[in-house]
Amino acid sequence: MRIRRAESRDHAAIGEVTVAAYAGLPEAAEAGYVDKLRDAAARDRDAELWVATVSDSDDTVLGTVTVCHDGSPWRELGRGDEGEFRMLAVSPQAQGQGVGAALVELCIGRFREVGAPGIVLSTLPAMHAAHRLYERHGFVRAPERDWSPVPRVDLVAYHLDLVP
Repeated sequence: MRIRRAESRDHAAIGEVTVAAYAGLPEAAEAGYVDKLRDAAARDRDAELWVATVSDSDDTVLGTVTVCHDGSPWRELGRGDEGEFRMLAVSPQAQGQGVGAALVELCIGRFREVGAPGIVLSTLPAMHAAHRLYERHGFVRAPERDWSPVPRVDLVAYHLDLVP
């Protein structure tokens, strides 16, 4: 597997993988969220869009994540120089193969590189596999930061402290 910054040629495949990863979650259909999931070009323009592919010679998209630094309009929970990542998605065909773990490790590394004191993210309550993934990487629930972006969509927050 290779993880690299996304390129414009990846946008369509990234959008489809992201939509597929969130399929089956009724909350994803709320308020046009599927359009946001599909719009990889906007995430690439306004944040750091990363892609996991099969190899250097095979650009099949296995997964993706959006890294949101301070100032990115894609941030939702991040405060000050705290890191945030969004829309971590793994192709249904690649789930269970370590792609999600590799993308979380990439995010942790990116925010350590820039000296972020911590990382925050939000997720749907029903995304139990994602919760286990985050917890395996040291993230803890931050219920005081749970929130609702639109009616009938409740998100739960996780935080990872990067300060030793």
